[in-house]
Amino acid sequence: MAEHYFTEKPSSERSIKEITVNIRGFSFKFLTDRGVFSRGKLDRGTRLLIETMNLDRAGRILDLGCGYGPIGIVAARISPDSEVFMVDVNSRAHELARENVRLNRVPNVKVMLGNGFEPVHGTKFDLILCNPPIRAGKSVVFPLITEAREFLSPDGRLLVVARTKQGSKSILKHMSEVFDLAREIEKGGGYRVMEGAVSINGLR
Repeated sequence: MAEHYFTEKPSSERSIKEITVNIRGFSFKFLTDRGVFSRGKLDRGTRLLIETMNLDRAGRILDLGCGYGPIGIVAARISPDSEVFMVDVNSRAHELARENVRLNRVPNVKVMLGNGFEPVHGTKFDLILCNPPIRAGKSVVFPLITEAREFLSPDGRLLVVARTKQGSKSILKHMSEVFDLAREIEKGGGYRVMEGAVSINGLR
């Protein structure tokens, strides 16, 4: 069976490499490896989400399924007063994310290992950012979206990016059933960024 990036303990042979990413006016260096998502370069969906995300009034941010950490680390750099949590079920991704936090010198980040929201149980967020594991299927992705509402503050928001041809419409439909308001806020490169808000006051 093929090993996917949402595997808890990847068994593929290690091959760490460093990539450089220029985005949102900053240059970042990331260590990547086999067994994690998009190891060779920043994927287009993640890039679109990072370029789109509005961090205004987001005092506490969650990067859900952080991989090696680009979304959360960029968020921490451009919003240094925010408290950023990064969570991933993949032990190799968790290790890389911790190293990348140190490499990019972002002190306002906490990296946690665990499945979904389990590591942040009882915590509320102003913004949750997620490039979900589409290959895992709706049975994995949809519950993450549903559960996200419970972890958002009263004016909190969820941003999700998905490939246009791999379920973005069904994801947006599900978000509209979970949140008071759901909408597409950006598209490009074959991807779409969708926003779900707990209340209309949460929209920017």
